[in-house]
Amino acid sequence: MNHICLIEDEQKVAAFICKGLEEHGYKVKTAGDGVSAQIFLKQEQFDLLILDVMLPDTNGIELCRQIRQTDANTPILMLTALNQVHDKVLGLKAGADDYLVKPFHFSELLARIEALLRRNKSNEGNHQMVFDDLKLDTWSKTAERDGRQITLTAKEYTLLELFMQNPNKILSREYIAEKVWEIDFDTGTNFIDVYVNYLRKKIEKDFKSKLIHTVIGMGYILKQANK
Repeated sequence: MNHICLIEDEQKVAAFICKGLEEHGYKVKTAGDGVSAQIFLKQEQFDLLILDVMLPDTNGIELCRQIRQTDANTPILMLTALNQVHDKVLGLKAGADDYLVKPFHFSELLARIEALLRRNKSNEGNHQMVFDDLKLDTWSKTAERDGRQITLTAKEYTLLELFMQNPNKILSREYIAEKVWEIDFDTGTNFIDVYVNYLRKKIEKDFKSKLIHTVIGMGYILKQANK
């Protein structure tokens, strides 16, 4: 099930979009302003963002630009009542993947979402993933850092791949348990922490910097040590 974040302050529009998408099998979380959206994006992972240009606390184009500073891959579809070419260009330059002008037919919104998700899926065909000096080959299921081969178990590889797919994003223990083990997280256990520590030892021991960092009370994040 694809997970979509809808950032829209008009309640009627948000309810209309949310209802339609859920009827088509999408999981949707809504935010009515930029602050709420930023909180959601730090706490959860989404397959696509629908972002309104006119928000009560910020300009959607600026919010798009901020999102792209830490997330280069998640598709962003912008919504606006403005139909000027200049506004569309600003949105696309800020990092949006597509643009839809209000009012619109839901069928067109759905078609654009499906197209963006297909495009993003095809881009995942690149089998080389790189973060800093860490490389992951999704074909051979191998990892190396600074040119040195790293031997991983199957679960360690899957865990590292999840971090590499979500650089600079906080991954909660619940999300990791769902994606790597396909189970609900039991707060009474520490197996996620144990596996993260296993992985840390392999990709950080004897290397110049740490890559996986603990965010107290929230989870873990793959980021460069000085950022």
